Amino acid sequence: MSKTSRRLIFVLMKDRMTPAARMTGHTQRGQCAKRMSILDAAADVFCSQGFAGASIDEIAAAACVSRQTIYNHYREKETLFVAVVEDVMNRANTMLFSMLSTFPDSADNLEDDLTAFVVRLNKNCICNHDGKFLRKLVQTEGERYPHLFESWRLHGPGKLTTALSALFARLAHKGALVIDDFDVAARQFVALGNADLQMTVLFGGVPTDEELEKAARNAVRTFLKAYGRPAAEKAGPQSQLAVISG
Repeated sequence: MSKTSRRLIFVLMKDRMTPAARMTGHTQRGQCAKRMSILDAAADVFCSQGFAGASIDEIAAAACVSRQTIYNHYREKETLFVAVVEDVMNRANTMLFSMLSTFPDSADNLEDDLTAFVVRLNKNCICNHDGKFLRKLVQTEGERYPHLFESWRLHGPGKLTTALSALFARLAHKGALVIDDFDVAARQFVALGNADLQMTVLFGGVPTDEELEKAARNAVRTFLKAYGRPAAEKAGPQSQLAVISG
């Protein structure tokens, strides 16, 4: 169906809608826009002021809505905070699964492919705006208000290691890796990938492309030293005999 045909159908359907139906549609879009405005404003205020320091009045002013509008949508500050964390986490997870879809599935050029994957993961998930926002909130508020991050604990970082565990199992099944515990390997892989970036990210810096590449390369080489299949095993029985006889 062409764009012109779709547009014509839309216009005809719109004309057939009752005034009440059109009003409902406008109202729903307006409510959605208000919610997004409140969440965006609340995220900025919570990030700069913390949970205890943030006020509903300040959030309302930043969102250009009334104080009562916020209470109508979220009832209390705690509910709003949880909604902000979940909203940012959902965006972060969407990006995360997009990156996971680029994980290498072949043993060919494994070091280079895993290095490129770690660069993408760090750049688009760990060091992007949402990643830094969640990390800062957890660092500053997690100890005092652990119950506010229950959803994050259940649906946040655990998803990455669980997915990586399955991906490493696939590579091991193909003979590219030798791993006894895939969950441990996944956690170590993530830790290694972040190791050289910790200080830069801790102080709010943004790693350069060169720093991302170097950190990823160091991480992958260390990981493959622990879990990579020895070169002699990869080469096959004939090559192993040649090495022994030599």
